[in-house]
Order: sequence, then structure tokens, then C-alpha cells
Amino acid sequence: MLGKNLHKYWNRIINTMHEGLIVIAADGTIVMANQSFELLTGYTSSDIIGKSCTMLECDACELAIKSEKLQKWWCALFDPDHPGIKQCRCNLIKKDGTYMPVLKNATVLRDEQGNSLGAVETVTDISKLDRLDQEVAHLSRRLDSEDGFYGIIGTSPIMQQVFDIILKVGTSDAPVIIYGESGTGKELVANAIHLSGHRKDKAYVPFNCAALNESLLESELFGHAKGSFTGAYQHRIGRFESANGGDIFLDEIGDIPLSIQVKLLRILDSKEFERVGEQKRINTDVRIITATNKNLEQLVAQNKFREDLFFRINIIPIFLPPLRERVEDIPALVNTFIQRLMSKTGKNITGLSQETMESFMKYNWPGNIRELKGTLEYAFVIAEKGLIHIRHLPRKFTMAQSITGRADSFAVPQLMNDKSSQKDELINALRQTNGNQSQAAQILGINRVTVWNRIKKYNINLKKNIVV
Repeated sequence: MLGKNLHKYWNRIINTMHEGLIVIAADGTIVMANQSFELLTGYTSSDIIGKSCTMLECDACELAIKSEKLQKWWCALFDPDHPGIKQCRCNLIKKDGTYMPVLKNATVLRDEQGNSLGAVETVTDISKLDRLDQEVAHLSRRLDSEDGFYGIIGTSPIMQQVFDIILKVGTSDAPVIIYGESGTGKELVANAIHLSGHRKDKAYVPFNCAALNESLLESELFGHAKGSFTGAYQHRIGRFESANGGDIFLDEIGDIPLSIQVKLLRILDSKEFERVGEQKRINTDVRIITATNKNLEQLVAQNKFREDLFFRINIIPIFLPPLRERVEDIPALVNTFIQRLMSKTGKNITGLSQETMESFMKYNWPGNIRELKGTLEYAFVIAEKGLIHIRHLPRKFTMAQSITGRADSFAVPQLMNDKSSQKDELINALRQTNGNQSQAAQILGINRVTVWNRIKKYNINLKKNIVV
């Protein structure tokens, strides 16, 4: 019965499909669209029927208007030499101007003589799959960080204060900025802010702003249209568009160029942005989390960072202490890393010797938790089993211990902001190391280039005033 009346129910059958479906005439005109297509794209049938399919701006369309090879065939799909079937992953532009990642299947309809009558295209929304891909990548980064407070190890009072702020921040949509030296775990704090907040079930998009040059950074953050610059072969969804509804984490915010800072300010003020190569305004609802190891106020004074942007991102600051200011957390960190390394390597290494643990507690850790973890990874390569001893540690670490042995009263210096204190501390460190700039840098918790620059800045004569 149904077979005889199939044509009668054809439209109803088409509209039961979960995939979007459109029928395109041989000249590219859209002649039909099902309800799923309307729901997916936001276009109604009256919006698109009679219009060219190019209005969807599919970035995988093989338009050949200027191609000599195809001549009269406006689209490669309709070329008689083409198999007439194409499956691809691409982006369509919805009615509201946002990109929708889809899996598209296109098939040419031909008559008995092989002439093209048109084409049928189905589109499947894969934006959830893209989001899941991001989540898998995010979770894989967290596999090594499942202990403590959302992966952050610390029982010291100063870290408990940080945890308390993180929990309070979770109920807010205000911008958060995380200050801390390199290696202190700023990305873990950003992740904890997301997981403890009301946006935890939405997207979390981390991005390092120092990783790319200006043009690539703009494309990564805001996306671009196909053909907007050399190499832009497809539409690209930017990080802000991907993070819509969730949180975006911009690490190394102090390194972004001024031109990008203007666009960030606009997003913070109006929640709007434009893709590279387009003038369409895209709305996005994201909470911005930033991080830096630089002094942004100093960059503002040097006209390297916009003052208005600084005030907009500095709403809720979180100050992450360096490891030397929470040494009571070192045993817990060591134990956690050793347990993970034992699982990875299969080595029966049970812990640190008493001498090694005491050295860990006295060491300055200029590279913070990242350096601590790297030191233990090195030791796991050298040691075979049992306890880790001083001889199993990197040469850099053992050299620092020999310096400590000559100067038992080594105190970790706290750098002051005023120039005279900074100069006095540098001279004191250089005297303790007999002019060795690398060892002085370790004492001060800075790098050797900074020591060299300050020697020049303060006109310190090593031969006359330092070396004995």
C-alpha cells in the first residue's frame, strides 16, 4: 500500500530525515530544502529556494567559473568526467553568520542519457564532534594532573588561599587573570577555574598567545574566510567562536601585539568580533581567563600594552606563588611525580634519600614546578631502583648544592622593586658565587641574561668589586 502511494508521502519522508537535505538544479539554483536543513542553518525554504547554492559559502565547493578546463561547467561536480559523487568535511555559513562544520555528501542526478539534472546534497552537523575532539585533547593534557585540587598539588596556606579564590571565581563571568612565574602551573589554575564554574559543561579552549606571529595569531583567535589571505584555502573557525558558551584561556597575554589587543577589547566590551577577511559581526558569549609571567603595569607604562585592556582583564587577579615561597608543598609534589613516573617507567624507585629531600627543600627552584618535575624525570633515567640520591640529579642541581655547601646561610632573596635594593642583591649574589653569573642567576631566581643586563645597567665592575 505504501509502495503505491510513496510519491504522495515523499515530502513527509524527506522531512523525517535527521540530516539536512537540499536539491540543487543544474545551474546551481536551490529548488528544495527539508526541515532539518532549515533547523541546522537557520534559513527557511523561502530564504533559499530560487537562490544560488553559493550563498552557503561552502569552503569545499569546487567552483570553476574561471577554469579553462571546465569551460561551461560552473561546478566540477557537473563535469561529465567527474564521478558525480563527492563526500567532504567542510564549513557552511548559517543565516546568523556563524560557521557550521558539516559532513557533506553530494550526488549528481542524471537522466537516461547521462545528462545532469541537478544534485542532491545532505549535510550532517559535526560541531559536537569537533567539540568532542577538543575535549579529548583537553582531557589528554589532564591525564597527568588528576591529583589534589583539580590537579593542583598543595596544602600550604598560600595555596589554600588560591583554591578559595578559584571556587569563588567559578560563580562569576568576570574576566580572570593569573599572575605567576614560568612553571608555576598557571594552565592548571585556568583549568580549575573552568571545571569549578557554571560553564564546566561547555567548551574550554586554551591557547598560548606567544606561539604565533601577528597574522597567524589573529586568524587563530578570530577565524578567517576562505581566500582572505595566501594559504587560506578554507574557512576557519577561530578560538573565540569555538569557545562560545564556555571559557577561553589566553596564556602569555602580555605577548600579544597592540593590533590584536584592540580586537580583544572589543570582545570584552561588546561580545562581538569579525573574522579575518569578513565584515560580518559574530556574537560570542565567553568568559576570558588570561595569564602572564610579565608585569603588565610596566608594559602599560612602556606603551606596549593598552591601559584600557589591562583594566578590563584585571578584574579578578589570582597571584600564583613560586615554589620557593611554598616549600612545604615540595614533599607532596615529589611523592605525586614519583608515583606517576613509577607507573610510566615500571621502575621500583621508592623516593628520595634524606639528603636529597633536604637539598630539594633548600634549592631555589627558579624553574618552579616544571623544573622539579624535570629533575625527577632525569633522576628516573639515571637511577635503577630504590632511593634517588644527589648523584642521580642533573649537574645544574648538584652545582647549586656545592655552592650552598660553601655558604650555609644562603637565604632565598626576595627581589625588591626599587633599583638600589635590586643592585645590592645582585652584588651580594655575585660575591657569594665569586662572580659566576650563572650561579648568581640561580640564587636570584632569574636567568643569566637578566644578570648580565643588570650588571651593565648598574655599571658593576666584576674584577674590581666582586671577584676575590
